[in-house]
Amino acid sequence: QVQLVESGGGLVQAGGSLRLSCAASGRTFSSYGMGWFRQAPGKEREFVAGISWSGGNTYYAYSVKGRFTISRDNAKNTVYLQMNSLKPEDTAVYSCAARPRGRLYYADYGTYDYWGRGTQVTVSS
Repeated sequence: QVQLVESGGGLVQAGGSLRLSCAASGRTFSSYGMGWFRQAPGKEREFVAGISWSGGNTYYAYSVKGRFTISRDNAKNTVYLQMNSLKPEDTAVYSCAARPRGRLYYADYGTYDYWGRGTQVTVSS
């Protein structure tokens, strides 16, 4: 079992930055690949970024590439999402998720076993 708790969301002006954190319980955090997803009102859940268990491989949605950076600290059982140059269309509830090593397709939310409750990010124009 892995429990995930997100933090760091809030209200920011367009062009600003936020850093989201996802703290995981359990001793096996380093064996999980991690992902960030977001969901805006009336829209489907959308993949944002993913990172392998070691941190050696990262994956991004085209819409955030070059603006967002995913990273992890296995000693702290935490994964981060640094978000720069935020746009109003980035407004959504952001959730982190965990999946066992070896699964393909980080962008597929069906490959994740554990989810946090999410944190709201609102970008004003």
